[in-house]
Amino acid sequence: MIDLHPLRKLSHPREAIRQFTPNWFTLNMGTGILFLMLAQFPFFVYGLAPLTRILFWADIGFYLLFCAMFIGRWVFFTRGALRLLDHPVQSMFLGAIPMGLAPIINGAVNFYGGTPFAVHAALILWFTDAALSLFIGWLVPFYMFTRQSHAFENMTGVWLLPIVPAEVAAVSAGTIAPHLPVQTAQMVTIIGYALWAISVPLAFGILAILFLRLALHKLPHRDMAVSTWLALGPIGTGSTALILLGNSSVRAFAGEKFFHMLAMAQGIGLIGGLFLWGLGLWWFGMAALITLRYVKDGLPFNMGWWGFTFPLGVYTASTFAIFAETKFAFFELFGAALVVLLAFFWMVVTTRTMQGMWSGQLFSAPCLTGECLSGETGLPMFDAAPVTASRELQVQ
Repeated sequence: MIDLHPLRKLSHPREAIRQFTPNWFTLNMGTGILFLMLAQFPFFVYGLAPLTRILFWADIGFYLLFCAMFIGRWVFFTRGALRLLDHPVQSMFLGAIPMGLAPIINGAVNFYGGTPFAVHAALILWFTDAALSLFIGWLVPFYMFTRQSHAFENMTGVWLLPIVPAEVAAVSAGTIAPHLPVQTAQMVTIIGYALWAISVPLAFGILAILFLRLALHKLPHRDMAVSTWLALGPIGTGSTALILLGNSSVRAFAGEKFFHMLAMAQGIGLIGGLFLWGLGLWWFGMAALITLRYVKDGLPFNMGWWGFTFPLGVYTASTFAIFAETKFAFFELFGAALVVLLAFFWMVVTTRTMQGMWSGQLFSAPCLTGECLSGETGLPMFDAAPVTASRELQVQ
């Protein structure tokens, strides 16, 4: 039976804004990488092309909605919003804001790259995305080092979320550079390499520590079960960025005095991309095994389930990028299989998310637990309201 009462789990519709958390932008990450990978699906499927455009525009709509809600929380509930920065899990999801924007940038270029407006808009959004990635990449670790409380045994893959956006922006740099004038393409490519260098070494340091943590303290709580998939994120984007930036370097710097040096970037990109892809295959298998282990004991739904989508999607993007360079049929077939798995995960998670969004159950900010609402800053219309049972679902 269809529930005709939206946000019924909340005491007031304003609670949807007050308890809005940045992990909602993982919906944009998952939906965005899906339409990008569907566009690269190597086999003909009737209706697939219009579906990718529908998902693209729907993703834009959700991104604008979430931006409005997130800004609304800071405007009307400033005090509570500031508590987000001190939360050792929710603050990590600030990285989802630029990562949710990146697929929109790539989609604008891939779908409408023949129009100057789309390219210019994508370039402006890319600079915004790169700036946000750097800002969050400094802000969240600073709070980790100075204010937040962390313990080694509680560490999970979510530590990667504020670090990875820079290399996701590097992928977008390699995507839009071929559509830009020469000098602009050169600048974007160079910045892309810098963004890759800012993110990937730090991410791999975290992965090494995460391996040790899993060996010593075993699997995290089942609420964080999907976090094991997040390791595929920096591996997939790191691989894809190397390949795309290598290709864009050859195009952007053709005819320059040092072109013979930059020509190596294309070969290095493919070799480095293959190395990272192989590492990703190990993490893919391990994440699948760990997930099956959790399923035996029950896997509670939360917004963390979007971790099934974006990491898998960027690893799929790496697979297709390698196929484009090598033409080995294995990568095409394996990439197609990954797209099918990605689409399955997306349909399951989207269904559950839409249900939780409609009822209001998923609007729950752990950083507000125990908070006195009368202390909130904002307009009179957002005065105190009792906390409902929606708090019971702690969205990680």
